[in-house]
Order: sequence, then C-alpha cells, then structure tokens
Amino acid sequence: MKKHCHNFVESYDGLVGYGYDRECNENTLAYYLQKFSDDKHVKLILSRMSDEELDNLFDFIGELLKKHLEEHEYHSLFLKD
Repeated sequence: MKKHCHNFVESYDGLVGYGYDRECNENTLAYYLQKFSDDKHVKLILSRMSDEELDNLFDFIGELLKKHLEEHEYHSLFLKD
C-alpha cells in the first residue's frame, strides 16, 4: 500500500496564483509543492541545484517542520511511521 499521495494537484481546478487571498495562496503553494515533488521533476531540478542550494532547501524544510509540527505529527504525517 502506498504511503504518500498527491491528490490535490490532480483534482484542483481553482486559481493558481499567489497574492490574491490566504486561501488562494495556500492552494497555490500546495499545487506548486506537489508539482515540484513529482519524481521526474524533483530528480532533474535537484541534479541542477548547487550544494549551497541543496543545503539551504534542506535547512528551510527542517525549520518549517520543527516550527509547525508537533513530534507525533512529524512522525505520523511526515515520516509516515
């Protein structure tokens, strides 16, 4: 059974644009993140990023996880323990 899903990007038919309102911003970021993490895309873009860009992205994601997830959420939602 698959642990991960990207259903939002497959079904969302609303506005993809940033700066309109909070709901549109959240939907646009969800859309972008799911498009970004597509296996073929992420493999290509990561191979083109500098070591510094990789470090910065990894650190930024880690900071967001620590700031916004409780430990049990980190394990259940992110790690899928």
